[in-house]
Amino acid sequence: MKKLLLVISLFFIVTAMAQQKDYTFTSVPFTAVKLSDNFWLPRIKTNHTVTIPASFERCDKTGRVKNFIMAAEKNGKFCTTYPFDDTDIYKTIEGASFSLSLFPDKKLEVYIDSLIDIVSKAQEPDGYLYTARTINPSKPHAWAGPERWVKERELSHELYNSGHMYEAAAAHFLATGKRNFLNIALKNADLVCSVFGQDKMHMAPGHQVVEMGLVKLYRITGKKEYLETAKYFIEERGHFAGYDAKNKDPWKNGAYWQGHIPVVQQKEAVGHAVRAGYLYAAVADVAALTGDKQMLDAIDSIWLNLVSKKIYVQGGAGAVGSGERYGDNYELPNATAYNETCAAIANVYWNQRMFQLHGEAKYIDVMEKIMYNGLISGVGLDGKSFFYTNAMEIKNNTTHKDREAERSGWFECSCCPTNMCRFLPSVPGYMYAQQGSDLYVNLFASSAASLLINKKQVSVEQQNNYPWDGNLKFLINAKSPLYFNLLLRIPGWATGEAIPSELYRFESREDAKIEIRINGQSVDYTMKNGYAVINRLWKKNDVVEMFLPMNIQRVVSSEKLKNNIGLVSLQRGPLTYCAEWADNNNRVSNLVLPATESLQPEHRQEFLNGVTVLKGNATAVITDSKQNTVSSVVQPFTAIPYYAWANRGKGEMAVWLPAQIKDVQIITQ
Repeated sequence: MKKLLLVISLFFIVTAMAQQKDYTFTSVPFTAVKLSDNFWLPRIKTNHTVTIPASFERCDKTGRVKNFIMAAEKNGKFCTTYPFDDTDIYKTIEGASFSLSLFPDKKLEVYIDSLIDIVSKAQEPDGYLYTARTINPSKPHAWAGPERWVKERELSHELYNSGHMYEAAAAHFLATGKRNFLNIALKNADLVCSVFGQDKMHMAPGHQVVEMGLVKLYRITGKKEYLETAKYFIEERGHFAGYDAKNKDPWKNGAYWQGHIPVVQQKEAVGHAVRAGYLYAAVADVAALTGDKQMLDAIDSIWLNLVSKKIYVQGGAGAVGSGERYGDNYELPNATAYNETCAAIANVYWNQRMFQLHGEAKYIDVMEKIMYNGLISGVGLDGKSFFYTNAMEIKNNTTHKDREAERSGWFECSCCPTNMCRFLPSVPGYMYAQQGSDLYVNLFASSAASLLINKKQVSVEQQNNYPWDGNLKFLINAKSPLYFNLLLRIPGWATGEAIPSELYRFESREDAKIEIRINGQSVDYTMKNGYAVINRLWKKNDVVEMFLPMNIQRVVSSEKLKNNIGLVSLQRGPLTYCAEWADNNNRVSNLVLPATESLQPEHRQEFLNGVTVLKGNATAVITDSKQNTVSSVVQPFTAIPYYAWANRGKGEMAVWLPAQIKDVQIITQ
């Protein structure tokens, strides 16, 4: 452990020396926060004991590991489907590395090292690492092209593979202090930097992530070429030869790759939603590290476009299945919603960086919405069943041909399960941030954090039952009396705001001031960018309490969302709810939720791993085909947290329900 702390300390020293510009607000490292809560910690443990082992096993059984072995031997035939299958190993190593820092596991550490050794042997002498070509360079994967990089813009994913390798190697180094994976990544990054640039090969990556990875390597090493190449890849977008900017087809005009115009001219979230999220996160990184105001202005505009026109009520993004992409403004259909899990993860990365740039709670509000709803819905409660897409409704046991009505153990393209592997154990790193002597509390979960403020040791312990209960307690312990600002995020939902835009709103808005107590006494506080600011001389055993109202809210949409006119959804705290077949007489597509019906929360500790459900009555429309009659009946109604749906078999589900019966459509077949 002492060696690990030394490595991390040296990392931050090198980073500080190498960088003159950076994010204004710095996240407290995940290694400094120890969870003890009943929401995230069980998920992270399941990820460690179930998801990560299952992912490694599936990487082995499906041939992903074999591809690396054959690449080392320069013999055989690439035996999986996609040239980016290498990244499933990288992402699982990344998640396992994060997990090792939380749950020391010698057996897992040895296995990771054995995989890294296999990866090392597959790397070519100059640093190139891409099994889909290295196995047999004369007959590479059909997506790869006859020579290195020539089809990178379209299909090859060579730089995408490299980017995930860099991110995994950085995580492994910071979690373990070992350089065995980092050295592989640095060798590849040196090759990439030698190949691409203004006076070298011109190319913008087809699938972004290498930019984020290069920034992480820059932070570790201080090598300016890594940051310069990341910036080059961003600036090269919008210069795609052969594309027609006036064509409305997103493939023909380059929008699918976010390459239709230069990034600094972009104002709207477009194209493949995962690629977009990784790009916007990287733009934030580069803007922070270089001070590029044009880049900053661009992602500010794109973020506003996302939250005001292109995000689902449960935080999902990427509405259109064709191209897994963003649609037009206000194009958010429920019946065909795509909402790839990877897009949710990418948008968490992006929103976290937006907060680090600006220090405003609205970015954490959006991040929280994604994390508690449209992201963790992507993994089943068993830890080994997954959604690639995250539906908004399932009717009559059927769904659109490329939307899932039930979870799968693995996918031929398994980017989402392995992305979940790497995301979950990193959650503690999203809870706190600092700016000078200001300490920001962004997320709420029982935990203990240890950090330095003005070079003095401070610990913060959270005691709560969030997201089920809004009564939050923070125990502040300064080693010696210390003045600093404690900034507690007051979530938008607690003050009547469904999302920081007019896209969704609560039917009834309450503007009551949130009560905060210190050592049992109510205190006044000032508000700054969505945070309650408390400045005082902090001493040992100071207790701060904050009371968030956990009212059940009915959510309605902007009238510009035509599909949602007359519909309501339900929210309590940060959680979006849905109605599922198993709780509502095997159907939900016939339910109406009148405004006159009140709902009550009911916590069920043994149900769906412990959830608060919403109970009340709804009106069910009943048809009798024999009598040719239509009638309605009031019946008991239950809503469950959206993330928990599809853990009890296949059946109907809906996030949005009609508030009244206006008409009945006759369907004869």
